[in-house]
Amino acid sequence: MTRTLTLKSNWPGGAGSREFKESPIYQGEDEIMAYTFDTTPSGSTTPASPSTVIKNAAGTDVSGTNLTGSDSVSAPNITTADVTSLTAGAKYRLEVSWTESGETYEAFGYIFGQE
Repeated sequence: MTRTLTLKSNWPGGAGSREFKESPIYQGEDEIMAYTFDTTPSGSTTPASPSTVIKNAAGTDVSGTNLTGSDSVSAPNITTADVTSLTAGAKYRLEVSWTESGETYEAFGYIFGQE
């Protein structure tokens, strides 16, 4: 299953402008979910080399446990690897970076695990 996220329209200026509008996101501990978003608000229309990382509340990279599969691009959209095996009550930070024309972009959102 894939959920659609949205970049804020005031990218790249303004506080919190890199955070997905839908953040915080709630995902069940038994759900397996990929997230897709349009990179156009960032000024990027042909994203390349997407990379998704998920971190726990302490900032530790838990991608090996909570991400499966790989990211994909269908310009201007990026779809993340599947987010899986979340712990109910835990807070995570999903970070997605990509490149275009020698520039690196990053967007993020917070995910809370639910029962």
